[in-house]
Amino acid sequence: MSEISLQDALNEFLNNNRQKPAFQSARVELAWPKIMGKTIARYTQKIQIVNHTLYITTDVAPLKNELIFQKKLIIQRVNEVLGEPVITDVVVR
Repeated sequence: MSEISLQDALNEFLNNNRQKPAFQSARVELAWPKIMGKTIARYTQKIQIVNHTLYITTDVAPLKNELIFQKKLIIQRVNEVLGEPVITDVVVR
């Protein structure tokens, strides 16, 4: 019997499970203050991943503009947190 690490076992489970997008969304939401900073996180209402797109919801118009301007950076940072290239686009609502 071969031994595998817990991380490898968890990754294999998630790759074969329909709950992976929900798990990834939760990971990004928990890491959001670290990814974008506490101020931006405070004014972000919802973060969701659907079909490789990160949806960010905020009611603050200047923040919407800033997030749109930083799309490439957001994609890069979120994919770093997830450990794989999951996000290909960002939609700010």
